[in-house]
Formats: sequence, C-alpha cells, structure tokens
Amino acid sequence: MTDRSVIVVAIMLRLSRSRKTPTRRASRRKRAVEAARAAAVPASASRKVRTAERRDAILSAALDEFSTRGFEAARLDDVARRAGVAKGTIYLYFRDKESLFQELIRAMLTPLVGTIEALGEAELPLPALADRIVELFVREVYETRRKDVIRLMISEGRRFPKLAEFYYREVLERIISAVRSLLRRAAARGEVPEGLAEFPQIIAAPGLVAIIWSGLFERFEPLDVRKMMKTHVELLFAPRRAT
Repeated sequence: MTDRSVIVVAIMLRLSRSRKTPTRRASRRKRAVEAARAAAVPASASRKVRTAERRDAILSAALDEFSTRGFEAARLDDVARRAGVAKGTIYLYFRDKESLFQELIRAMLTPLVGTIEALGEAELPLPALADRIVELFVREVYETRRKDVIRLMISEGRRFPKLAEFYYREVLERIISAVRSLLRRAAARGEVPEGLAEFPQIIAAPGLVAIIWSGLFERFEPLDVRKMMKTHVELLFAPRRAT
C-alpha cells in the first residue's frame, strides 16, 4: 500500500469515528434518561406508600390516645410518640387536634355510611335487609375499633359540640336518612307501622346499648350482640296483627 493510500484510509477511519461518536453519546444519554424515569416511578410510588402508612399510623395512635385519655386530655406529643413520628410531622397531615379527630371519624366511618346508604336504596324484603344491617353492625362496628370512635362520641360529644355536629353531619344524618327511606317504603307496603319511619333511631338503639355495655359491664355479663339485635328486629318487624 502506498503512502497516499495509507493517508486516505486514515482519513476515512477518522471520519467514520467522528460520525459514530455523537450517535453513541446520544444513545447513552437516551438510556440514562430512560433509566432515571424507570427509577423515578418506583420512588414516587414508594413515597406515596410511606406517606399513607405514616398517616394511618398517626390516626391509629390518635384513636389509642383519645380512647385512653379522652379528647381534652389527649396531647399531640403523645400521639406522635405512639405513632413513632416527630410532633411536627402530625401538622403535615392535620391542622390541629380537632381536625385529627374529625379525620378519624371520616376515615373509619364514612365507608360504612356509604354501605348503609346503598342498603337503604336496595329493593329487598325487609327481613333480609334487617339481617344484613345486623350483620354489618356486628362485623364492621362491634367487632372492630369503630366502636371505640362511637364510644368516644357518646362520652365526649356533649363537652365538644363542634365535634358532635361534625359527627352528626358526616355520619348520623346520612344513616338516619337512609334508614328512614327504607322504613317509609316498608310502611307503604304495610310491613311496619307508619310511625316507625319517624324514629329510625329506634333501629339503632340496641347497637348503642351494646357499645355502652361492652365498655362498662361486659366483664360481669357478656352480651350476645348479634342475638340481641336479631331479637330486636323480630319484635319490630313481626307480622302485624289485625286489631
């Protein structure tokens, strides 16, 4: 190969390398961007999970503290200690102790209220609906920590009227409306006295008795809540005798 040929080949190789280098760099940048995006998705999802877990831990600790000390005596410092977070972390999620208690009510009871509202619209025989409501109360309230929230409202509501009003608007008003609608349809079919629709609180009475009883007297005389509530339903919805 002549000197001239060597020079030509060298120039061609250099030009070839110069053309490939930007392409390789762009390819490396593209791969780096894709890797960063792929890493960002799990990181973002992980942050959301940690945020939700921390919030749930604060709510659970708040319920423990409120149940032990009552709303007035409970301190956010102690809630933070129970939750394993700094006190300042609580303020990232909740404005103050009252808003924390309100969110506790909303988080624990709103899904249950939605279920009761759906039952109130169901076109099912009254005995079947009554059985579902009894099972719902026993399984989703009495056998869970939701009963602690209700017990807190019974004991604290009078002293803290804003909390009582919040509970009424978020929970009781909606449940009463749903049950009243159900009872009015049943009264129109002649299944219950018309007056019962005016007082749907009567339906809930044994549930409240059970919650109060469990906190005060359960150790002396255990209560079969499911059986008591079914007996109550049978008495209310027994076939009406002609007078």
